[in-house]
Amino acid sequence: MDPQCRAQDAVRCYICERSFPSMHCDACNVCLCKSCVGEHLSDLSKSHKVVPFEQRNATPNYPRCTKHTTRQCELHCEQCDIPICVQCASSKCHRGHKFVDMLKNLKSKQKALQKDLDELERSLYHNYQTFASTIQIKITDIQETAKIMATDIDAQGKVWHREIDVIMKHLKSEVKKIESKQMVVLNKQQEETNQIMDEIEQTILDLKKALDSNDINFVYAYRSRNNEFREMPPDHSLSLPRFIPENIDTKQLQEQFGSLSMMPDLTYENEFAMKTKVSDDDSIYENDSTVKTTDAENSLLDEPKMIVARNTGTGTLNTAVCLNDELIWTTGQSSIIKLYNLQGELLSSIHTMSGNWPWDITITKSGDLFYTDPQNRTVNKTKNDQIWTLPIVKGWVPRSICSTLTDDVLVLSVRHDDKQTQVVRYTGSSKTQTIQFNENGQPLYSPGCYKKIICENRNMDICVSDYGAGAVVVVNQTGILRFTYRGYQCTTKASFFPSGIATDGKGRILTADSIEQRIHILDQDGQFLRYVEHKDLHFPRVLCISKGGTLFVTEWEAQVFDVVVQETEGSKRLNLENCGQYKLYVTMASIGLGDYDKREVKVKWRFEYIRRYGFHSRTLFSLEAGRRCETGEGFFNFLVHQNQEHLTSALDKATRVNKEDEAFSVKFKFL
Repeated sequence: MDPQCRAQDAVRCYICERSFPSMHCDACNVCLCKSCVGEHLSDLSKSHKVVPFEQRNATPNYPRCTKHTTRQCELHCEQCDIPICVQCASSKCHRGHKFVDMLKNLKSKQKALQKDLDELERSLYHNYQTFASTIQIKITDIQETAKIMATDIDAQGKVWHREIDVIMKHLKSEVKKIESKQMVVLNKQQEETNQIMDEIEQTILDLKKALDSNDINFVYAYRSRNNEFREMPPDHSLSLPRFIPENIDTKQLQEQFGSLSMMPDLTYENEFAMKTKVSDDDSIYENDSTVKTTDAENSLLDEPKMIVARNTGTGTLNTAVCLNDELIWTTGQSSIIKLYNLQGELLSSIHTMSGNWPWDITITKSGDLFYTDPQNRTVNKTKNDQIWTLPIVKGWVPRSICSTLTDDVLVLSVRHDDKQTQVVRYTGSSKTQTIQFNENGQPLYSPGCYKKIICENRNMDICVSDYGAGAVVVVNQTGILRFTYRGYQCTTKASFFPSGIATDGKGRILTADSIEQRIHILDQDGQFLRYVEHKDLHFPRVLCISKGGTLFVTEWEAQVFDVVVQETEGSKRLNLENCGQYKLYVTMASIGLGDYDKREVKVKWRFEYIRRYGFHSRTLFSLEAGRRCETGEGFFNFLVHQNQEHLTSALDKATRVNKEDEAFSVKFKFL
């Protein structure tokens, strides 16, 4: 209990405990009423000093000497640090020692006591209160996390039961098919046999009738069929196949079912000493951008190695999916889905059914390739040069897509009015799950058509990089929010805008931050592990990881310039702020304009649709957009206060180089 909050009782007589005291014994440090003073003084085992209550503790109560019981200790021996009497001071035990008056020593002792009291009341007790509340929070967190883990395990169990039920249903169906086929043969054979038996019975009756009759015509009309009946019909040796159960490998089942991620060993050394408070930053980080190495990242290279860089020839890449360590499917600004090897050779291609650009693609475990067509509002399945369309809820536009470990398909869709976002699970062609809100009924994902990429982790968590929210949102397979990662704010104050996401074989989550030109690596519980930064890594956009652990990164190369918008009819139509600061992006295919802080591209003018552009003066840059530009026809003026020569050079290079050099894929290997 807080000492300042304790209730106080009235002071009462030490003996009768009823009357209010008017006297005080300084020797015994007890309160007495007048009627009980005599009784107290009757105790002759020690001396007493009774004074009026108002004068209590006015004179010091010296301690009795342990060696000379009749004397009081009025001195303090500094060498022995004990109270002594005058007789002790003259003894041999304290010869040559320094003595000080007991009252003087008492004042210094009281100062030390007061200092301890102040520290206890002002800080130490408060520290323990805070520490106790922190422990309670951790207890609550652990309990909640344990519940979530139990839910995840139950969900995984349901998935396994569902898969086992599917396997059992499939095997039973096969048995039923075999049974049906064999029953057809046996029923036909039985029918033929019964027919022959009927014919034999009729022949027997005819023969008996002929023998009993005197009619010679019966005898001469009879034709023997015994030779025909002697030849028995073929005996079809039909039997059902045996079911051979496989031995259960418990260890392998455990590995396939899932496991708990390893927790770091916790060592508590002098746990409650609380001597010197160490900065959290000093205890966690070795430097500004690297966390101390943990087991979760021991398999990552200290410096990523670029193995190969290839031009994909598709302009800006929208997505990429690894078929294996050597082959990769890509989609870009065309209606063709292309398969490349590492030598940049085009091995295969698929044309979309509508002729529109596919927004995202994925490959299932069974080898089916799915792609989304936002313009047509369809999800399409391709196999053996055939294309089927999945039923999509009316009013929703499919964007990102990924396959799951259970061979389901997850589709991230946005409402046609850009006000809502949801994730839908398809099992076969049936919609089996919708994920949109957290447990409080709030949206999990940002609205709008900002780029959002979805993937599934090996623990069946559903991970979404949400550019509009500036976060990576992770829910478990039942749709319950596990965590939201908003960037590693401890080492950077920059905003976080993830543009791509992937997971590796160890359950780590990788997300591309094209603004800061690096890749964040998290463990499966959302704890930051490290960055991937490389001198050849520029504006990473799309990530995909092969089963062998190879990371493919597609980039969007752009040179960025600070500009100030000058008001024109075109800028007013786009609601651009007059004299507002923006970023001008120059790629090999277009000129883009983006927010100054977020560096998010708001609009692009492709070179083939721009009528003219250039500097009208040393600092005024203008472009005239054609009617096929995103903005429609119009003039746009920008003030460029620095790097004018670099802007001119970038524009010249963009017009000289083939437009397909705009994007390429870079490959890193983590060992």
